[in-house]
Amino acid sequence: MWYWTKVIFLVLLGSLGLWLGYELITFPSISSLKTENPVTSSLIVYRISEAKAAGKEPKKYMIWMPIEQISPNLQRAVLAGEDSRFFEHNGFDWAAIQKAWDEAVKEGEKEAREECEAQAKAANTPKKDCAPSEDDWIPPMPSFKRGASTVTQQLAKNLYLSEERSFFRKGREAVYTYFLERELSKKRILELYLNVIEWGDGVYGAEAAARTHFKKSASSLSREEAAFLAAMIPSPLNVFNPEKNRKRVVRRQRVLLKYMNSMKLNY
Repeated sequence: MWYWTKVIFLVLLGSLGLWLGYELITFPSISSLKTENPVTSSLIVYRISEAKAAGKEPKKYMIWMPIEQISPNLQRAVLAGEDSRFFEHNGFDWAAIQKAWDEAVKEGEKEAREECEAQAKAANTPKKDCAPSEDDWIPPMPSFKRGASTVTQQLAKNLYLSEERSFFRKGREAVYTYFLERELSKKRILELYLNVIEWGDGVYGAEAAARTHFKKSASSLSREEAAFLAAMIPSPLNVFNPEKNRKRVVRRQRVLLKYMNSMKLNY
């Protein structure tokens, strides 16, 4: 018994060592981002492979722009919508994460209640007590809404990680987020984010977005135009795609216009 315990322990230890070795070998050179501007990202690679798999011509429209040449209107609007405490936290906004978790739990309780009521109705039985209990379903991995993931976390995901949703990926995201915050200034993180974020089909970065949607440079975006672009960020291909759901984008634009002026660019 002791022999097999040792064997299992050594196998697990060896597996852990191999995994750590792999992570160290493949770990990105985050410090190089201090001076080097990325020409692609994990998200762009994924979108290109996705297009090829669908038999479509891959698109990539990306023009790097220094943050000094990106309208402060857009910077404020993006922070208002994606990470209002960007200059206050160290990459993780724990208050926002807790809020997202609480919302996910409420959604889980609502789903459990609706399922309970549907079962009672289908069985044609008297309505039973459908108040949530400890045994009711609660999402094991909350589908965190925008606001839970900070700008730095989103940058880590876009630059280095896949689109899968798992604890393993979230763990790697946390590690990359820590090193991005440790190695780079807030100004540089925001500059990177604004230049690699997706803003439409094959459109990446503020300059490409401004030219695509408003036929102008990102340096001259008005408050309204900036808020419109920022409103698209959570889902630029679907939910907040102006070609599919313009009214939804406009509604979010109005909300951002109310809050963006309060954002201070403290970099």
